[in-house]
Amino acid sequence: MLQALVRAIQLPDLRRRILFTLGMLLIFRLIAHIPVPNINPDSLEQLRQALATNQLAQLLNLFAGGALQNFSVAAMGVYPYITASIIMQLLQPLIPALQELQREGEQGRIRLNRYQLWLTIPLAYLQAYGQTLTIERSLGVGQSLFRSPFDIVNNFLPTFTVLTTMVAGTMLLVWLGEQINERGIGQGISVIIFGGIVSRLPALIVQGVQISQAGDVGTFLGLISFLAIGLITIIGIVLIQEGQRRIPVQYAKRVRGNKVYGGQSSHIPLKVNMAGMIPLIFAQSIIIFPGIVASWFYRPGAEGFGNALAGFFYNTFNPTGQGGGWVYMTLLFLLTVGFTYFYTIVLFQQQDIPDSLQRNGGFIPGIRPGKPTEQYLGRVLNRITLAGALFLGLIAVLPFITQTITGLQLGLGSTALLIVVGVAVDTMRQLEAQLVMRDYEGFLSR
Repeated sequence: MLQALVRAIQLPDLRRRILFTLGMLLIFRLIAHIPVPNINPDSLEQLRQALATNQLAQLLNLFAGGALQNFSVAAMGVYPYITASIIMQLLQPLIPALQELQREGEQGRIRLNRYQLWLTIPLAYLQAYGQTLTIERSLGVGQSLFRSPFDIVNNFLPTFTVLTTMVAGTMLLVWLGEQINERGIGQGISVIIFGGIVSRLPALIVQGVQISQAGDVGTFLGLISFLAIGLITIIGIVLIQEGQRRIPVQYAKRVRGNKVYGGQSSHIPLKVNMAGMIPLIFAQSIIIFPGIVASWFYRPGAEGFGNALAGFFYNTFNPTGQGGGWVYMTLLFLLTVGFTYFYTIVLFQQQDIPDSLQRNGGFIPGIRPGKPTEQYLGRVLNRITLAGALFLGLIAVLPFITQTITGLQLGLGSTALLIVVGVAVDTMRQLEAQLVMRDYEGFLSR
């Protein structure tokens, strides 16, 4: 990996791509520290304390690269764009017009991406309003993030200005990601999320050093155990992300005039974890939502059936709630496994591999083309997805297991680790592909 990186830096065009990517990440970090208009600086410390007890806000702060705790113009990160992309992927099998666009190649992809950007804007406004309103209520009575009330009805212009600024920050980050796609290295949106997570590593290291210096022998051993679990997790993520089942494919020979086409052997790489990090995000967002809604109505110590019901949901769907920890972990594990299967099936159906093989004269040895091929690939996909789904489920509950074993609570979640390792591996793969392409170019030019 280091050798590939050194070779890339030595090539002028790849060096420009790497420097361009780093420049876009630097701009992102600068944007993450620009506050929204009308912000009350004295309330930022209360905001950080509120984020420590709000699981959904912590997830959003992860995708915003820590910008939410500063309530900057990039406080939503690229999460609305991710939501829009997931919605578009789920709608493609249901809407024939979107399926046709998907089959049109590059032009269809451009139009789908344009629809996705249009969908991002209303989703960003909705998330900006809901996210800000939730944080405002979590600060408590008499506390506010802004100098004037956040009220879309009675204080429309200042409130709308805040929302529009947050939406503009999200769209600017999406634009930076597209520029990385065109002129840099890696998948732009993933690189933006990666940069936000990595920017928090220095604070995590300082926190670990402080714990090791201030704690006793048990605390020090807990920190060593935490590092060992983190290393094993990274190795497991790499193995699962790179793991695949190769289905052999044979292409029939076709004679056209005096030329013979086909006859080659190839394979279909079915990945163990085809869904990536999306099921984990889905599961965490859904399981957190009931507890967030219940927190709006729950008042500790108050009486009444409504407050008791809100307290039940608040504690059950909260990993730190009274008696709700194991229920939360179990539901999170099951939802992650279920969403992994669901999203993998959606992606597999969009690829339409059996029909593509039949059109190009390809077949799997021993399997008839058409429906038998589809059934065979479905059975293989179900078996290998089981390993990926169970692994993602384990990754989802790993922070709670780690905290139980080590007794430490450090700010590095499993979702962040999965994103960092996945993006790093994918970026290095793209970098090596660029090097191979240039080696072929040099060979052909001689």
